[in-house]
Amino acid sequence: MDFLGYDYDTDLNDSNYDLNEPCMQQKNTNIELVVGPYVHSIICILGLVGNSLVIVTYAFYKRTKSMTDVYLLNVAVADLLFVASLPLIVYNELSSWSMGPVACKLLRGSYSMNLYGGMLLLACVGTDRYVAIVQARRSFRLRSLRYSRLICGIVWSAALLLSLPTFYFYHWYEPSHKMYAFVNESNRTAELPHYVCEFWFTDNSTALRTKVAVPGTQLAVGFFLPLLVMVPCYGAIVVTLMKARNFQRHKAVRVVLAVVMVFVVCHLPYNVTLLYETVRMFQLYSCDEIDVLKAAKTLTQTIAYLHCCLNPVLYAFAGVKFRNHFRSIVMDLWCLGKRYIAPRRFSRVTSMIYVSARRSVDGSGENGSSFTM
Repeated sequence: MDFLGYDYDTDLNDSNYDLNEPCMQQKNTNIELVVGPYVHSIICILGLVGNSLVIVTYAFYKRTKSMTDVYLLNVAVADLLFVASLPLIVYNELSSWSMGPVACKLLRGSYSMNLYGGMLLLACVGTDRYVAIVQARRSFRLRSLRYSRLICGIVWSAALLLSLPTFYFYHWYEPSHKMYAFVNESNRTAELPHYVCEFWFTDNSTALRTKVAVPGTQLAVGFFLPLLVMVPCYGAIVVTLMKARNFQRHKAVRVVLAVVMVFVVCHLPYNVTLLYETVRMFQLYSCDEIDVLKAAKTLTQTIAYLHCCLNPVLYAFAGVKFRNHFRSIVMDLWCLGKRYIAPRRFSRVTSMIYVSARRSVDGSGENGSSFTM
């Protein structure tokens, strides 16, 4: 299991192949039994809550008034859909794929599409922040809502195009190696149907091209391109902020450094592992080497998933104005709950708290920013 659900040991599904017994991969199996049900569940819950709050805030409280808002809303949507599909994929990888061929293609394809879309949108956020801060004189002309929506449309179209191999080549099938279990009644092994959702190829040339193209594209577009955009853009932002005479500049610089460091720490280990595997793809591995590599991919992939939970904190809730809107959500939910729990006893108190809270929250952040910088 990896970032796109790509299994590089997948057979070519050709009946002429003489298949050896697959490696057991005990280390990776032990890690997956812990990471899959528990760690991924925590990531899914945090990602769903954080990104849902961002979407609710934009839908009912803040509205999208700038290019940054449009980008952050699309990042939250991509991350939300990403973590929503994660538990289904993890469940079906830990057991037999029981959801059929249509769900196989849709889940894997949308998983890939949201991954690419989210990473490209982070590059767009970095570019937008660079224009707004470093090229402030041009920002009013370049940072319009029309341009931001057009760019988001291009990003999602590119993500769909990059995910077409996943939609096309993923299939639901029963692999050549069979699964067996002991049957108590007869004390003999019985064959169990075991279906997987993996890449499936009809010829060697297509398999070889795809096995190189898919991880290569993921490395280039899903990591190196955003990194090459973010590092110079945020570097120029830090230089500009350090020259500014603003008491909040040090806080803004810390947020910038946190954005870059979290991106690198989360995604670099997995992409280094993926690059190593891609370079050595056609070399022979021992069973122990395969087991160690799979275990490393499982661990580093889980670290990469954490970025979906941290994006709302780094990009949205770090802003003063966004935090004020978040407090408004909490106050409204609290007031709504009190109204239904004890409508008679607390009606007047609730109304007074509600009005005062909304005034203080909405009035304190009008001059803030959707991003701390």
